[in-house]
Amino acid sequence: MFFKIVTDPEVDPRKCIVGMACANQAINDGHNVNVFFASFGVKLLQSDYISELDARVGTPEGFCLGILKELVKNAQGIYCSTGSQAVVGLTPENSDGMFVEGLDLIWSGPPGVIQLAANSEVQMVY
Repeated sequence: MFFKIVTDPEVDPRKCIVGMACANQAINDGHNVNVFFASFGVKLLQSDYISELDARVGTPEGFCLGILKELVKNAQGIYCSTGSQAVVGLTPENSDGMFVEGLDLIWSGPPGVIQLAANSEVQMVY
């Protein structure tokens, strides 16, 4: 399965977390899951940003970070848009320590999105 998180968490943070929770559920149900974060959805990968999201989403402290950590641990791959990260000021060269611990981020772009979508039977976009 292929999940794409593109919603700006400043606009609809709950939708972003629902998408990540659904990706985790798919993993728990036995599916191989790849997740691609693009547009302003890339902010969700930043430790400081995701840690402060609970108050805006209405979840207990640590909930949003926990969902992301579960994805990092269990997803087949976590991808991000290199161009979208650049818009929020991050590049592969300057992002050390910015992302959630343990994240083996795969930097990509439109060719990666197309390949992931073409290779999956189910795509979900949040």
